Amino acid sequence: MFASLLENYQKTRSLTLKLAEPLAPEDQVVQPVPYVSPPKWHLAHTTWFFETFVLQKNLKDYQAHHPQYAYLFNSYYEQAGERWGRSQRGFLSRPTVAEIIEYRHAVDQSLETLLLDIEAFDLSEQEQIYETITLGIHHEQQHQELLLYDLKYILGHNPLFPAYVTKSPLETQQTPHTPTSTPPQHYLEIPEGIYKIGHQGDSFYFDNERGRHQVFLHQYRILDRLITCGEYREFIESSGYQNPQYWLMEGWEWIQTENLTAPLYWHLDQSPEQQGWCHYTLHGYEALDWDAPVTHISFYEADAFARWAGKRLPTEFEWEVACNLSEPEIPQTANFLNSQQLHPQPRTQHSQQFYGDVWEWTSSPYCPYPYYEIPAGALGEYNGKFMVNQMVLRGGSCATLREHIRPTYRNFFHPQMRWQFSGLRLAEYC
Repeated sequence: MFASLLENYQKTRSLTLKLAEPLAPEDQVVQPVPYVSPPKWHLAHTTWFFETFVLQKNLKDYQAHHPQYAYLFNSYYEQAGERWGRSQRGFLSRPTVAEIIEYRHAVDQSLETLLLDIEAFDLSEQEQIYETITLGIHHEQQHQELLLYDLKYILGHNPLFPAYVTKSPLETQQTPHTPTSTPPQHYLEIPEGIYKIGHQGDSFYFDNERGRHQVFLHQYRILDRLITCGEYREFIESSGYQNPQYWLMEGWEWIQTENLTAPLYWHLDQSPEQQGWCHYTLHGYEALDWDAPVTHISFYEADAFARWAGKRLPTEFEWEVACNLSEPEIPQTANFLNSQQLHPQPRTQHSQQFYGDVWEWTSSPYCPYPYYEIPAGALGEYNGKFMVNQMVLRGGSCATLREHIRPTYRNFFHPQMRWQFSGLRLAEYC
């Protein structure tokens, strides 16, 4: 059991460094807005997590790698001590990237020493260590995805539009999709009934998935695919961003204040070389693929599109039930981080796109399930205290690891956030 845990730990830690490998040191310190963290901060914070919650609690005579790293790299764990402000992470030119890599290696070595001597602990201690390291692995997988969001925002707001990674020669030779008419919309009909929601089984899950319970759902229909860039373009060209009837009040005020007319990273290019809609991707500046799922939209934009289309967003319960009924197993073709596409892809045959490509906005506020209790201690701050003023997203994205996702996974963001890979599908009552 602990041998496989160590292997998973090492694999996860190596992937984080691999994701950071294409970055220059100058890329790693930039923080253009408060909610974007410098890439090197992710490398340090995920290391701090293992040092604080595993090594300092369990390894005898362990000394912190640096006495002030806990202050610099704690994120929001109030019970773990004071911390450097989130909006000021970009001020930290020191420690350098090299020093943070050294920090990672030192903590990795100490944690491996702990696991090799695991039999020195009693069974209850072993169980606690196993559970905390497992949580830390999943925590780091979340930060791998956040790292991609942040570095895309950093590079995508550079007027040079530098590529994070370049496409292979074969991918470069492929002709982009040309604008198409709206593809047919086929809906899955889900009968009225009482359904069970929430995680079950012995596999890992976050505490916000805990509490399997029953919900009543009216009969509804849900689109069997994601909304495409081409469909969203129709919304833009029909003055969707200029018509307040489609927008929630806060959403309308938000787009007016921010002067928004399209998804994040979209540009109406008037240069002789392009002449049309383009966008920034992790492969650089490209013409839009109209058959690919629209992404980098906020909840407000997703909701406005649904109203414009005469539909609505599904609730998170409707999404989970439809996913379990339609795609009970994650398809091999699902586009996750593992595929290294790093961008949503057009729908493949028979795929209903419940997994991967983009996180799907739902109409559900992020609230606790029945009988939910916040776990004791600093780790209890992981999810529970964020259950206010946020909306639930489901399904994973092209930046999510395949092994990280499951149908009960509840992601959550504030409704104006759109730097994550987020899109939508439509629903309606029958």
